[in-house]
Amino acid sequence: MNLFKEVCVESYQETIAAVAAGATRIELCENLSCGGTTPSYGTIKQVTEKLDVPVMVMIRPRGGDFCYTEEEYEIMKYDIQICRQLNVTGVVFGLLNQDYTIDVERTARLVELAQPLQVTFHKAIDETNDLLLAVSQLKAIGVNRILTSGGEATAIEGSKVLTEMIKITDNQLKIIVAGKVTWENFEEIRKLIPSTDYHGRRLVKF
Repeated sequence: MNLFKEVCVESYQETIAAVAAGATRIELCENLSCGGTTPSYGTIKQVTEKLDVPVMVMIRPRGGDFCYTEEEYEIMKYDIQICRQLNVTGVVFGLLNQDYTIDVERTARLVELAQPLQVTFHKAIDETNDLLLAVSQLKAIGVNRILTSGGEATAIEGSKVLTEMIKITDNQLKIIVAGKVTWENFEEIRKLIPSTDYHGRRLVKF
């Protein structure tokens, strides 16, 4: 069973350090202070050309909520097309409606546009009112992974919901366990929440 330690970074230099410290997959962003936005073309190109590690690129035109205008949605589409040209492993995004439900229609269109790249639906899911319903919807759309802390601030607090989310995937997609997962508490969380994918800023020591 493959175990992935996905580390979120916001520069080429951080990517090098994280991989050297044991990261087995990278989520590449900018502006992590607001939860991450889309990195520059140059950063994506440099990382994918210089490093032999799976790279998931954040597709997020701004900080704030996940209810995007048509203009912002078009930006996301352009950025996904650039990622396809740069041969990244996959893209990471999340779209919600104003009522905090999954924006199923536009999410499905982005998943189709991203092919053959892998797709992760990020922690926007934690703002929905029914996480198990959201998992079922995203499974039907065909996303590969969901990044979540089970609707809580930390993975430990959301452990019961995370375990339920993992159960209902039927192995059709992966739940990436997130929420203050660090190199210090990793083994505890791994025993508590039986996933193959874990995510954090400090998941490895660098």
